[in-house]
Amino acid sequence: MAKINKRETIVLGADHAGFKVKEFVKKELLKMNYPVKDIGVYHSFPKVDYPDYAEKVAIAVKMNNRSKGILACGTGIGASIAANKIPGIRAALVRDAEEAKLSKEHNNANILVLGGRPFNRRKTKIILVEWLKSKFKGGRHERRIKKISRLESKYSGGK
Repeated sequence: MAKINKRETIVLGADHAGFKVKEFVKKELLKMNYPVKDIGVYHSFPKVDYPDYAEKVAIAVKMNNRSKGILACGTGIGASIAANKIPGIRAALVRDAEEAKLSKEHNNANILVLGGRPFNRRKTKIILVEWLKSKFKGGRHERRIKKISRLESKYSGGK
C-alpha cells in the first residue's frame, strides 16, 4: 500500500444532501490523523446551495497548495461543476476506487467529489483511502494538465 501524506490539510464541504457523507469522511480522516478544515454545512437542515460550499472549498485549496479538498452534494455533479469553475481546481466526481486512483494518477485531482445519494459507508471509505494514497504520475499526464491550465487561462481572460 502506498504511503499517505498526512501533512496535507483536507478541506471539507457539503450541502445538506452531502452532509452525512462529509461527516463520515471527517471521522475517517480524523481516525487517520489528517488535519481537517470543515467549512460546512454543519447540519442537514435547512437546505443550502452547493455552489456556495464548492466555492469555499475550491478557494481554500487554491490558496494553499498543501491542501486537498473533499466535497459532497446530492449527486456530486453540481459540486464538481461549481468547483471546477475556479482556475487551478481539478475536482473529480468519483464513483469507485478505480476512478479515485485514476483521478489522482492521471488528472492530479485536488478535490474529490462524492455523491450523497445513495450513501454507502464501505464504498465511500474505499474511495477515500484510494484517493488519499494515489499519486500523480506526471509524464504524458503533466502535458495534459498544462493544456487544461491553458484552457482556463484562454477562456477566463487570463484571470
